[in-house]
Amino acid sequence: MNNHALKPLYIALLALSAPLAQAEDISQLFNDGKLILDARYRYEHVDQDNTLDHANAQTLRTRVGFQTGKWYGLSGLIEADNTSRIGDASYNNTRNGQGTLVAGNSVVADPDGSEINQALLRYDFAQGNLVVGRQRINLDNQRFVGGVAWRQNEQTYDGLLGQLKPIDKLTLTYAYIDNINTIFGPGDNRFDNRTNPANIEGHSHLLNAQYVVSPALTVTAYNYLLGLDNIANVNQPAMLGNLSSKTYGTRLNGTLAGVSYALEYARQRDYADNPLELSSEYYLAELGYTLSGVALKGGLEILGGDSGPDNRAFQTPLATKHAFQGWADMFLTTPADGIKDSYLSASLPLLGGTLTGMYHDYRAELGSSHYGDEYNLSYARPIPGVKGLVGLIKAARYDADDLHVDTDKLWLQMQYSY
Repeated sequence: MNNHALKPLYIALLALSAPLAQAEDISQLFNDGKLILDARYRYEHVDQDNTLDHANAQTLRTRVGFQTGKWYGLSGLIEADNTSRIGDASYNNTRNGQGTLVAGNSVVADPDGSEINQALLRYDFAQGNLVVGRQRINLDNQRFVGGVAWRQNEQTYDGLLGQLKPIDKLTLTYAYIDNINTIFGPGDNRFDNRTNPANIEGHSHLLNAQYVVSPALTVTAYNYLLGLDNIANVNQPAMLGNLSSKTYGTRLNGTLAGVSYALEYARQRDYADNPLELSSEYYLAELGYTLSGVALKGGLEILGGDSGPDNRAFQTPLATKHAFQGWADMFLTTPADGIKDSYLSASLPLLGGTLTGMYHDYRAELGSSHYGDEYNLSYARPIPGVKGLVGLIKAARYDADDLHVDTDKLWLQMQYSY
């Protein structure tokens, strides 16, 4: 073999070895690492106009972990959570046997227990990254895939996630998930049911492509294939898997002349071994504007219904649902006739913190039923003198009409993050 034939190979070897000229020490994994410490105390009160007793829950969520530094793009993270009850268990945490549909206490879905929240390896390279293990996955505004971080036991995902940025402003995301650690964990017992397993088993694929055209326009296209084998939106054995779905859609958002906007459309069909034939649609139109320091927002979100039989409405089982359709969490499962949520919100700085108010009007997407109205109010403020400590007071009032019952909720919270 002549020297000319070896020249391309020699150049390639030089290119590959160039990064090694600046050798990295494996000790960087620990020397550049960071301890994770987070403690969140919460009091939650629930008062419903039904036969259930009021819920009064005091819980403490403690999170500890370690995020390593990077070594040739490699890094790791380990994180553990514990949720513990403080005081009497006068609430149904879905695992303590303190309530049913007609007796006992109202639900506060924060079961006691300890669990590995995240345990992952990550590789960063010039055009993206790859993450393997138990991890957070929050896509876009978390309407379809999120971590439900509001609850004390965060929702995390076991699988693989890769992001690629082949050109400037374009991000391609793919994730494969074979287990979902839900907010109802860490474990099941005789009090759980098919609507609230600690772990959702199955094979799911998430595809998301986002292109930032300019500050005025970001275009996102997605296709979420959810194979959810051991969960249902009703507690019936024959309905296991009825939340398995394929959802594909497009989202446009940005800010133009000081006005923020979001427009979104999606279609949902059955997938995997779903016993139901699904066919529903999703719509979102939202506008926002900041006036004299007050952030105003209004919109209409529609999750389509279906004439049935059974509940075939548009569902978002992996969403951070508390951020949508009101803080009272009355519509974690979309009603069979769908839902139209017209909402207004205002947020403003006040006394070193942020005051936020929201109003929702809920109606059926099919038919003329008025589900009710909801009012939300919160105030969050860093606590002076203690870095990383934030206080929160938050309330929700749902006034029922043709669905559910009147519900009042109140939260008092202190959270410290190191």
